[in-house]
Amino acid sequence: MSLLIADLPTEKRGQLALADERVQLDWTALDETVNRFVNATLAVGGVQRAAVFAPNSAETVMAYLGCLFAGVSSVPVSYHLTPGEVAYILEDSGAQIVFVGPETAERGLEAARLAGIEKVIGWRCDGQDGVLSWEDWLAQASADNPPADMPPAPHLHYTSGTTGRPKGTETPPGYFPRSETVADFIALMKERRKALPEGPGIAVGPLYHTGPLTMVRALSGGAPLVTVSTFDAETILSTIEKFKVAATVMVPTHFQRLLALPEDVRSKYDVSSLRRVAHTGAACPRDVKKQMIDWFGPVIVEAYGGTEAGTTTMITSEEWLKKPGSVGKSVAPFTAVIYDEDGKQLAPYEVGRLYFKDASGRGIIYHNAPEKTAEAHIAPGIFTLGEMAYLDDEGYVFITDRVSDMIVSGGVNIYPAEAEHVLLNHDGVADIAIIGVPNADMGEEVKALVVPTDLENPPSAEDLNAYCREHLAGFKCPRSYEFRDDIGRNAMGKVNKRALKKPYWSSDKMIGG
Repeated sequence: MSLLIADLPTEKRGQLALADERVQLDWTALDETVNRFVNATLAVGGVQRAAVFAPNSAETVMAYLGCLFAGVSSVPVSYHLTPGEVAYILEDSGAQIVFVGPETAERGLEAARLAGIEKVIGWRCDGQDGVLSWEDWLAQASADNPPADMPPAPHLHYTSGTTGRPKGTETPPGYFPRSETVADFIALMKERRKALPEGPGIAVGPLYHTGPLTMVRALSGGAPLVTVSTFDAETILSTIEKFKVAATVMVPTHFQRLLALPEDVRSKYDVSSLRRVAHTGAACPRDVKKQMIDWFGPVIVEAYGGTEAGTTTMITSEEWLKKPGSVGKSVAPFTAVIYDEDGKQLAPYEVGRLYFKDASGRGIIYHNAPEKTAEAHIAPGIFTLGEMAYLDDEGYVFITDRVSDMIVSGGVNIYPAEAEHVLLNHDGVADIAIIGVPNADMGEEVKALVVPTDLENPPSAEDLNAYCREHLAGFKCPRSYEFRDDIGRNAMGKVNKRALKKPYWSSDKMIGG
């Protein structure tokens, strides 16, 4: 047996360890797969990084888990990307193996060819020329207990690339504690497991995102995991009930889809097993969060941070009900600080750029991008994730906007998040993105791209404008409204505003986003 179940009581080894829509594995079966994965990887020799390019499945989880135990840095790759986009990540990361599923095999093969990678391993890819069978690869490897004295290797994540080509960043120490050996790392994961609620977690978001991937590391420490290939609101509720799920990570879009279910459907399912629902990825409308707390109970925890930093602030349900709109207080080793454009530290309630002092001195680091790393820091160990914010007198952080989303109209800085938050509370607005578009007189003006709750009967621009002006100064409100059926949120609920702005600006006038 490997480190996975070495200290697990015999009577528990037959219990659920990993499940998806097709299969359920107990700890003994998962342990054998991990052993075979590690031994097969070591037999290849010299593997330092392996890309995982596939939708959520039990095999996807096992690929990430196997890399952890093999001391191989896994590179999570969005399964939505084109071969060219994947090839860039493969080349930049130095990946030597690409793991694919049947949905991504063809694109993965092309990307590997472009990147000069020979070994593509795929599950359920029978008959796909050029793909080595995952099932055969594992079957031919030894199930004996593999070594665990190699150094563990953090995942290498890639940013969304909204301001240029994606940049790699290793999982920060807060999420992936640095250890001498894999054995030491797994021991730390088992210790962290004790702080989690008893019961399985469910990965509802793509595992190529940092939040959901935390549950794979929890699995390495003994926390059972259920994963789903796609997010269907009612299926999620039935899965929570079926497996008595205790924990998950969601984004506001997931909340909105769950709340959109008819009340009679929502009430059919027992979600009382939930003990911790972390949400991240994007700002959550206040009414949405309040409804989720009312429904799930005070188990909602908001974590703000970034892939490159980990969690920098956190707020519980109880705290949020007292401080609605806040993303919480700083968590160790970080301390939130607000600076103005001249680098002067600001007082409570003054809006400026949000920075974090890292007591470890590390800050954030981008792979193969020293300039981007330097740009993120105002001083050694003091970095920004690109947000405007203020602190209240108790140290709670309130985000006002992304720096790159700022609109300058007539010399006045306008932060779209303020109007977005207001208009999201309008009954006729399901989703919204506010951008800056050209204005011959003012330079830029504010435009709202609105997804109405009723596509056939959207609210009028006049109604929305009147509603906005009830809550904000007129210059902060949109000058125009455009109705759409979608604004292109990704799986983690984020919007590429640069892409939304592009049609309104000529290439030589394109503004950052």
